[in-house]
Amino acid sequence: MGNTQAKAEPRSGTTREFIVGLGRAFAGALIFSLPLLMTMEMWALGHNVEPLRLALLLVLLVPLLIGLSYLGGLRQNTHIVDDVADALMAIAVAFCAALFVLWMFGLIGPGMSLREIVGKIALQIVPASIGAMLAQNQLGGNSEWDKRAARQNYAGEIFLMMVGALFLVLNVAPTEEMVVIAYKMTAWKDVGLAVVSIALMHVVVYVVEFRGTEARHPTESFFSVFARFSMVGYASVFLVSLYILWTFGRLEGLSLEEVLSICVVLSFPGAIGAALARLIL
Repeated sequence: MGNTQAKAEPRSGTTREFIVGLGRAFAGALIFSLPLLMTMEMWALGHNVEPLRLALLLVLLVPLLIGLSYLGGLRQNTHIVDDVADALMAIAVAFCAALFVLWMFGLIGPGMSLREIVGKIALQIVPASIGAMLAQNQLGGNSEWDKRAARQNYAGEIFLMMVGALFLVLNVAPTEEMVVIAYKMTAWKDVGLAVVSIALMHVVVYVVEFRGTEARHPTESFFSVFARFSMVGYASVFLVSLYILWTFGRLEGLSLEEVLSICVVLSFPGAIGAALARLIL
């Protein structure tokens, strides 16, 4: 009898932890996706975005979530299979969160085409699933594995910067304001904004001493760190911005100069998100 009870207790604890983890994931999905769930441009994009581009975005989302799980996601995993499972779970939670909120707001329902409903939900899955995956890292109570420093390397740092950039870029890329700002910018202002973005990335991570500030290794020079992290990081942010704008169809009919300008504008918040991701994640 005593043995049976002893065996039942771990299972109960494991079940409770799983339920609590799902709750955290759902909360994280809402926190990260609510700004976009309540943005009119995202509702329109859900109906107008090209299905193949949307499908590609969702396909790329899976390895991104696996990477986040590997660096510290829903659970402390030891096998890649568990990271894949957590990525799929995050997508499932994000789907449920987006479906529930969009339905509550009356943004999906009877009378709408299947393509419109699927498109609206699919777009929201991206930020919501990132929020679900990061819920344990940021909202969980276990501080022993908030950062898997032993696993993080240079590629991991660049990856985290791209995730941070993606989140902020997603919040502003659908808006018309990005196009308006780019239209008002001159070529010299574009160059200046790019320089300011790179400088801010470096200052936020290495200078102003936020919690989680990176310490430069004594053997590394300023220029080495600046080139390897701030410059390469900004290039990664720029590519993320370019890809999201292409996915949303915001580059159609624009000249090369206009494309570069809007990417520079979008990379400004993206750079801030990239820098903060290195401090927080």
